[in-house]
Amino acid sequence: MRLHIEHLTTYRYRCPVAFQRHRLVIRPREGHDVRIERLTLRMQPQHRLEWVRDVYGNSIALVDWLEPSDTLEIASDVLVEKVAPFPGRALHEPWYVPYPPTYEPLETAVASAYLVPSYLEDASVLRSWLTSSLTTEPGDAEGTMLALSRLVFATVRYQRRPEKGVQTPAATIECGTGSCRDMAALMMDSARVLGVAARFASGYLHGTASMAGRASTHAWTEVYLPTLGWRGFDPTLGEVTASGHIVTGVSGHPRGVMPVTGSFTGTASDLVSLDVQVRTTVLPAST
Repeated sequence: MRLHIEHLTTYRYRCPVAFQRHRLVIRPREGHDVRIERLTLRMQPQHRLEWVRDVYGNSIALVDWLEPSDTLEIASDVLVEKVAPFPGRALHEPWYVPYPPTYEPLETAVASAYLVPSYLEDASVLRSWLTSSLTTEPGDAEGTMLALSRLVFATVRYQRRPEKGVQTPAATIECGTGSCRDMAALMMDSARVLGVAARFASGYLHGTASMAGRASTHAWTEVYLPTLGWRGFDPTLGEVTASGHIVTGVSGHPRGVMPVTGSFTGTASDLVSLDVQVRTTVLPAST
């Protein structure tokens, strides 16, 4: 599948303000299953752009703005191609991984960093919730993680939130509603409490909303399983990730892969509006 992704972020202010450095996590992660054919960034006001790679291997754009403005606009136009069949669960049936998984010594140093909950104060709440609500499968760690994804989906009603940041997992369980980022954080820390290495993934979801040009960025969870590697689960859908999921960044904490972060000189009341639009279009296969 060749996918054209248009991502427009627009901030409007009451008067011209000065901007500090911004950090963008909007470039898809390339690999055996994803290839970028082209990427164009259009931004205003005047700026300097530098690409770096962070500790997680994400491509990060650092932007220094050169003049004040009452509008800040970031437009990403990217064409990606899925160059290999996305692995389905059937492919892995001969490779069942016991639950909880045991990590090899060479992997332990890295995997252990993804086993510590990001919200330690919520760990006891998560353990109680999982003990009472989740049915685990001792012979199948991947199946247990799918059950966890479906549990979050059944427990939390999706609600798009305009507020910044991510709810704590305990708060998401208590209120029963949350954004995709809230649900991904809940699944990530739940997996860690269960002894499964997990990380936060941010990116795009190709679907009905994005094809209509009224989507935003999306978030889900990836877990690391011996032999199978990193496997994606989308608790907003209650399913494994599929070819429509395009990762732009992964991190041990949700803050590490916010699509756009930065600040400006002024007060909160100076910000009039923030608008995010994501559109995806399937293109013919390349020849």
